[in-house]
Amino acid sequence: MNKQSIVEAVHEKLGGTKVAAEQAVETMIETVTNSLKKGEEVSIAGLGIFSVKTRAARTARNPRTGEAIKVAAMRVPKFRAAKALKDAVR
Repeated sequence: MNKQSIVEAVHEKLGGTKVAAEQAVETMIETVTNSLKKGEEVSIAGLGIFSVKTRAARTARNPRTGEAIKVAAMRVPKFRAAKALKDAVR
C-alpha cells in the first residue's frame, strides 16, 4: 500500500472528493513531520508512537575500499507500534 492507496481508501470511506481526501492525508503527514522536526512525540491511539531518536557519531567502513569514515551524529525517526496494531497483525 502506498500514499495514493491510502488516499483512495479515505475517499471511499468518507466520501467527498478525492482532492479533499488527498488534502487530509497530506495534512496528517505534514503535521506528524513538523512535530517530529520540533522533537515532539506523536501518539496516535491504536496505531503507535512516532518519535525522534538521536544516533551517536560513529566510525563506519566503506565496504568497497575498507576505508574508515566518520559518520556524524544524526536524528532519525522512530516508530513504536501500539498493542492494538500488534494484536491486529498477529
